[in-house]
Amino acid sequence: MFRSFKSSTSTAKALHNNIKRHSKKFSTQSSKYAKTRAGSGSVDPMDAAASNSMMPRGPVSWASLGLVAVAAASAVSYYQIERERRLEEAMGKIVSTGKPAIGGEWSLIDLDGNLVTNKTFEGKWTLLYFGFARCPDICPSEMVKVGQVMDTLAKEYPELASKIRPIFVSVDPARDSLKALREYSKDFHPTYIFLTGAPDQVQDMAKKYRVYVSKADETEDGDYLVDHSIVIYFHDDTGDLADCFTQSMRPSDVVEKVVERMTQKASST
Repeated sequence: MFRSFKSSTSTAKALHNNIKRHSKKFSTQSSKYAKTRAGSGSVDPMDAAASNSMMPRGPVSWASLGLVAVAAASAVSYYQIERERRLEEAMGKIVSTGKPAIGGEWSLIDLDGNLVTNKTFEGKWTLLYFGFARCPDICPSEMVKVGQVMDTLAKEYPELASKIRPIFVSVDPARDSLKALREYSKDFHPTYIFLTGAPDQVQDMAKKYRVYVSKADETEDGDYLVDHSIVIYFHDDTGDLADCFTQSMRPSDVVEKVVERMTQKASST
């Protein structure tokens, strides 16, 4: 019995020493692995592959920057076109269901200093645009578009063209004097009628047409731009708003709408 107990004790000691030896080996390997992960030992091939895949491949290239710029420009362009499309749809719904609360009575002066009011154009259709003479790009582009519309109408629908008057209203009366507008008018269609007035007259008219107007910060030399809505208002021969044309519309689109509105009005009277 004593011999059996002694044998059991020896076996337990051997098992204990075996476990202790393996625990020490495992601890050494774990420590080594920890040092390796910390960068103080050799790197495991799988760790190296994973690490390399996370590291940048090099500096950003001009090509990738170009792609980002193109994507951003496309997003901005899409947003503007979508906004204008929704405006066109909204205006179409307003016109088709009743008279929109846009427009009203107004009075300004022309290039000869004569008083001009909304009643001046009774019996004529008008293409009304708000802008300013020092506008670098958008205003000239929209006004040239109206000129192209007038030329196309004069060629293909001369009777309709004779009933239309394009009008330009300055939203910058502080700088757009009669002299400045006379010089400015030389660059555009000869049928254009240029109007200006006192600041409160212009503001009152812009408010009635829901035109957004905001003066930007002045530069060191006192120059500034004027942010404003980019819409062409088309009135019928009674002064009622017949349609609105946004910046995204081509001259051919405007011509089509003008002819459509004018022929509809003629057939209903």
